[in-house]
Amino acid sequence: MGDYGDVTFWLVLLIVCGVVEIATLGLTTIWFAAGALIALVVAVFTDNVIIEAVTFFVISFVMLFFTRPIAQKHLNNKAVRTNVESMIGKTGKVVKRIDNITAAGLIVVDGNEWSARSDSDFPIDEGVLVEVLRIEGVKAIVREKTEKND
Repeated sequence: MGDYGDVTFWLVLLIVCGVVEIATLGLTTIWFAAGALIALVVAVFTDNVIIEAVTFFVISFVMLFFTRPIAQKHLNNKAVRTNVESMIGKTGKVVKRIDNITAAGLIVVDGNEWSARSDSDFPIDEGVLVEVLRIEGVKAIVREKTEKND
C-alpha cells in the first residue's frame, strides 16, 4: 500500500492542474492532470516515488504530444479570426498609390482604411485590387491581385 504523503502530493497536483486548465482553457495542463491522476493511482499501490514520477511524466507527455493536436483540431475548428488576423487574405483596393520608397500608400479593406506597403519593390497604382499578405504594426503588406491568386 502506498504512502499517504505521495497520494496527497499527486492529489494536490491533480487539483492544481485542473484549476489552471479551467482558468486558462489552453489544453495544456489537462494532460498533466491526467498524468497526476494515473500517478495518484500508482501511489496508492506502491511506495516507489521514482515509479510514480516516471508514470506522471510518461503519461503527461504522451497525452500532450499525441492527443493535444487532435483535441485542438476538434475543439477549435470553428474559431473565427478576428481583428487584424481577419485581414489576412482579404482583397482591398488601393486608394492612394503604394510606393515603398516614399513610404506612401493607402488601401480600403471592408470599408476600413489601412496604410499599406507592397511586398515587392514595385509601386502599385490607385484603383488596383490587392491581397493582404500580412500585417506589420499598423501597415498592411500587400501584393497586386492577379487572376492566379484570386
